[in-house]
Amino acid sequence: MENAARMNSTITLNQSAILAPQTRQSPMRPLSRNWLVQRFSLSPSHNYDERVIQRATDAMKRQVGSELRPAAVMIALAERNGELHVLLTKRATHLKHHPGQISFPGGKVENSDQDIVETAIREMEEEIGVCTNRDDLLGCLASLPTVSGYLVTPVIAFVDPSYTPVIDSNEVDTLFEVPLAQFLRRKAIRKQPFLVRGNTYDIYAMSYQEHLIWGVTAQILHALSRQLSLN
Repeated sequence: MENAARMNSTITLNQSAILAPQTRQSPMRPLSRNWLVQRFSLSPSHNYDERVIQRATDAMKRQVGSELRPAAVMIALAERNGELHVLLTKRATHLKHHPGQISFPGGKVENSDQDIVETAIREMEEEIGVCTNRDDLLGCLASLPTVSGYLVTPVIAFVDPSYTPVIDSNEVDTLFEVPLAQFLRRKAIRKQPFLVRGNTYDIYAMSYQEHLIWGVTAQILHALSRQLSLN
């Protein structure tokens, strides 16, 4: 859930192949809240890439006695002038899992959480100080297993565009927004080979300005974009 300038030393990713095509594509028309509510409600959900799920499953098999831990991320959407924007964070560089990568606000389920939706709402408020409630909930995507041992459920909700962020520097380095339409462009999120500990895998990735969005975050956005696809 990495800035284009900083990649984990165990990973080699050809970012130039991702960065170049994105700058030549024209943006789509703005997407409003009303459009998304109708489109999301009427469109069938899109499953994740089976190879991504298999990689996570294989990683868990190598950890004897380990079970996937439930977690949630919040796909927070702010509407300005009729256009929805997705809130994304750059994770703090000292974190154990996915340091410096681009991600949604989120984290593991706590015993005090009523359900997975409460986990996503709580984590977003704790990490970036942005609040929402169940009245502004759009829905959830299918849960996705990760190689770090979590079963992540993406929750989608609208937030007040006039929010004032309060960033927890222990978790988050930067908060920024991307127009939702950017993720729905044709082939905006594409598979790219990368090397991890001597093995080559295909992952989803895309660039936006100076940010490289890849891994679990890109996989979730790809599933959402397929569900909402205009092409």
